[in-house]
Amino acid sequence: MKPNQFSKAHLLLASALTLGLFSFVVSKFTDDKVNDRFTTESVLLEFVTLPATDAFADKTWVAAYPALATELPEAQVLLERRTEVKPGDNLANIFKREGIAAKELQKLLASKPYGPRLKRIFPGHAFVFSLTDDNTLVKLVYSPGPLETLEFNRVGDSFVGYEVTKKPERMTAYKHATINHSLFVASQRAGLDDALTLRLAQIFQWDIDFVLEIRSGDEFYLLLEELYLDNEFIGYGEILAAEFVNQGDSYRAVLYTDVQGDDDYYGPKGDSMRKAFLRAPVEFSSRISSNFNLRRLHPLWKRSMPHRGIDYSAPTGTPILASGDGKVTRTGRTEANGNYIVLQHGEQFVTKYLHLSKFGRGVRRGSKVKQGQTIGYVGATGWATASHLHYEFLVNDVHQNPRTVKLPEAEPIPKEEFERFSKLTQPLFVLLSNYKQQIQLALLQ
Repeated sequence: MKPNQFSKAHLLLASALTLGLFSFVVSKFTDDKVNDRFTTESVLLEFVTLPATDAFADKTWVAAYPALATELPEAQVLLERRTEVKPGDNLANIFKREGIAAKELQKLLASKPYGPRLKRIFPGHAFVFSLTDDNTLVKLVYSPGPLETLEFNRVGDSFVGYEVTKKPERMTAYKHATINHSLFVASQRAGLDDALTLRLAQIFQWDIDFVLEIRSGDEFYLLLEELYLDNEFIGYGEILAAEFVNQGDSYRAVLYTDVQGDDDYYGPKGDSMRKAFLRAPVEFSSRISSNFNLRRLHPLWKRSMPHRGIDYSAPTGTPILASGDGKVTRTGRTEANGNYIVLQHGEQFVTKYLHLSKFGRGVRRGSKVKQGQTIGYVGATGWATASHLHYEFLVNDVHQNPRTVKLPEAEPIPKEEFERFSKLTQPLFVLLSNYKQQIQLALLQ
C-alpha cells in the first residue's frame, strides 16, 4: 500500500463514523428541549459588553447582536405594568410602589447617557415596566410626552438605553376670541389651553398690563401651528403671528428667526416686542389692589400718605419677576417694607419690590438678574394688610407710575437684515389680516 492511501474498508469505516458524528451533532443542536447548548448568541451574552453611547440610539445593536433583543425563555412570563407620575412622586417612590428593587433603579440611573434624564420627572409622565414573573426588571419605557420616549433594555446585569423621538405633522390653523370675562375663559372657549394663553400674553406683556388693562370686548387673532401624530391632535406648536386688540388699540407681532438662528417676536416694522422692562412684575392672574396715588389715604394709619407704586394682590408664594436686566443693590427687611429688594437698571432706572415672603434663590446684594427671573415671592411682611407686592419704578430718582411710564425699546431688526425680515414675515401678516377680515364679515351677517 502506498503512503497516504487507504483500503476500501478503511474508507467505508471512516465514512460511517463521520455520518454518525454528524447525526449526533445535528440532533444535539436541534433539540429544542436542551436549554444549555452553546450558540453564538449565548456566547455574546456572556462576553459582549456594550458601551452606553449614542452609537446605539438607533438600535443598530439589535442587528449586530440579535441575542440581546431576544425574548425571555419560555419558562419566564413577561408582565407589563404602566404607571403615571403623581404629584410629589420621585423615582424611589415609584419603584418601591411597583415592588422593584432599589438596586435596579441605581443601574438605570448609571446607564449613560440617558439614565440621568430619569431624574427629571414631572406629574403626568408615564412609565411602562416589563418584568418577569419573579419581578425582575427586563425593560423600562419612559415617556415624558407624546413625541419622546426613552427605552432601557437589560443587558446582563446592566441596562442599555436609547431615545426614540417622533416628529409631528404641523398644520397651520387660525383662532379668534372675544373677551367677555377673562382672557383664560375666552381662550378656553376658542379651544386653546392655558399654556398657549400664557404664551400669547408673554408676547404682548411689554405693551399690555394683563392685570389691569384687559377690558370686555378686547379680542385676539392667532395664526398658529397645530401638531398631529398619527392623525391625532396632540397640542399646539408655535404662534406664528398674532394680533391683540386692547381698548381699541391694536398690537401685532410675528415670529421671526434671524440670521443667527434666534427666534423672537417683532412688530410689522421690525421693532422688537420686547422692551427693557416688563409692564408688570407678576403673572396676570393677580390683580391691582392699589394704584399709584400721591394722595392716597393709608389703610392702616387713616391719613393721606403718598403711594408711590402699585400694589399687586396675589396669593403668598406667587413668583415675583425682575422687570428688567439689572443688579441687586439692596435686600433686607424693615418694619414698614418687610422683606424688600432694590434693583438698579443702568444709570437711569431703579425698581423696588416690597412685602416679600422670601427672596429668590441666589438673589443677594451685588448679584445680577435677568428680565423675567424670579427674584422673590409675594407675601404680607411689613405694613401690609394682606398678601401683595408693592412695586415702584424710578427714573433719575423720581417715582413714576409703572403703568404709564414710557419704557425704553429693545433693539429692532438691523437695517441690513430688514429686507430678509420683510420677505419672510409679510406673508404671515397677510394671512392674519385676511383671517381677521373673514371673522369681521361673518360677524356682520
